[in-house]
Amino acid sequence: MSINEIQNEIIEEFELFDEWEDRYTHLIELGKKLPILPEEHKTPDRIVKGCQSSVWLLPTLQAGKVVFQADSDAMIVKGLVSLLVRILSEQTPQDIATAELYMFEKIGMTQHLSMTRANGLASMIKQMRMYAIALS
Repeated sequence: MSINEIQNEIIEEFELFDEWEDRYTHLIELGKKLPILPEEHKTPDRIVKGCQSSVWLLPTLQAGKVVFQADSDAMIVKGLVSLLVRILSEQTPQDIATAELYMFEKIGMTQHLSMTRANGLASMIKQMRMYAIALS
């Protein structure tokens, strides 16, 4: 699936929930389903700078596509990074570097995140793009 197809799928999922409390609950559940990043990969060089919570990203290049593994010590942030992994993992470095990530705006997430979480989200996106460029 393309990045935009995955984003549209996520938008449809979140449109099923009328209340923001339900959307946050869904986001937390998505984070809980994120595969656990082994402790040996939770190193200082893999921490995303600019996040209030600890977020670790592990990129690998497999058959020309970037595969991300991630984890966080905060539930909401873990949900956000799980969405990014879902959207950007198994995409080409070029597609990741040039993707327009409109999904967070479309589901209203950007308006409902605190300033620190919004900055953290931007930092995660930036780091994932930098990894993709480095792996290309």
